[in-house]
Amino acid sequence: MKFDTATDLDRAPHGSSDDPDLLDFSANTNPEVPEGVEAVYREAFADARSYPAEPPAAFREAAGEYVGCDPESVVPTPGGLAAIRAAVALAVDPGDTALVPAPSFGEYAREVRLQGGEPAFVSAEAVLDADPRGHALAVVCDPNNPTGTGYDRAALERFAARCREADTRLLVDEAFLGFTDRPSLAGTEGVVVARSLTKLFGLPGIRTGFAVATGAFGAALSSARRPWNLSVSALATGAYCMRRDGFIRETRERVRSERARMREALAERYAVATSDAPFLLLDVGEAGRSVESVVAAARERGVAIRDATTFRGLDSHVRVAVRRPAENDRLLAALGVGDETAAGTGSAGATTDTETADGTTTDPEGDDV
Repeated sequence: MKFDTATDLDRAPHGSSDDPDLLDFSANTNPEVPEGVEAVYREAFADARSYPAEPPAAFREAAGEYVGCDPESVVPTPGGLAAIRAAVALAVDPGDTALVPAPSFGEYAREVRLQGGEPAFVSAEAVLDADPRGHALAVVCDPNNPTGTGYDRAALERFAARCREADTRLLVDEAFLGFTDRPSLAGTEGVVVARSLTKLFGLPGIRTGFAVATGAFGAALSSARRPWNLSVSALATGAYCMRRDGFIRETRERVRSERARMREALAERYAVATSDAPFLLLDVGEAGRSVESVVAAARERGVAIRDATTFRGLDSHVRVAVRRPAENDRLLAALGVGDETAAGTGSAGATTDTETADGTTTDPEGDDV
């Protein structure tokens, strides 16, 4: 990472609203958290007067079970973005190029540039058909953010094989894969998987995630990891959450059914992309409206949605999260496709019983993460 590059490179824009009067659909974080997680977090305080276990074996064991890989291949990180940075830093040298999907999470290109590399953008829809030869790194976001595109497992494996043949490291960001029942690519030779516990478990502020890599690259990634890089509380809550099978199943079913319901309603007025993720991408231009007017109108009704024009290649799109049913009704009304009375006129924090202490959550890493 070069001083001049770090100084001159702008930060990537992200979703999330910190306005307590708005119901936040701009971030993709689960509005629910696993039952009992607060008690685990508090109990971990008793161990906080000592350094965290090093290496954090219990966390690695839970992560290995969670994604179906050897725990020795797990590299704990403070969030998914930290896993992405660690992988890019090892794979990309100054002057290298990296295949980066677009539209997709803006931090991929930024991390490549921070290492002195140059992103070679390719359509997110066609990224698995791209030629990885000559690139130090290729990136896939599965499901992709903000489009929601989920990739066929066999196609992913074929792309991973082509990357191995080309001596190109493949980074697969699985930040939203936990919302699906599809298996992880963790443990696949030549592949680095980045996972975040931010989204599925609704805990963006705890900063817990991990990378998975095998072979020499995995050993280098593990060696480069700073000791004690996750707090005692982050390790304890992370391990606890990854074993909440019932919570995961319930979340997947709620997101699946609500996403289908929302997509059907929104398609009456907007062009809506097919999604395997806990969000939907809407082209509001086809409805003859500007992004600014749609975002502003939703805000007037107490709802924050994501202006998706900050993603490369999108100029008439917004992105909306999938939340609880009653909250989703408010979004639909705010976008002019639901029961107009559901949008309400008061603040988001005072309109429904579902907005409790678990409440609306914000995500400092926004899109990835």
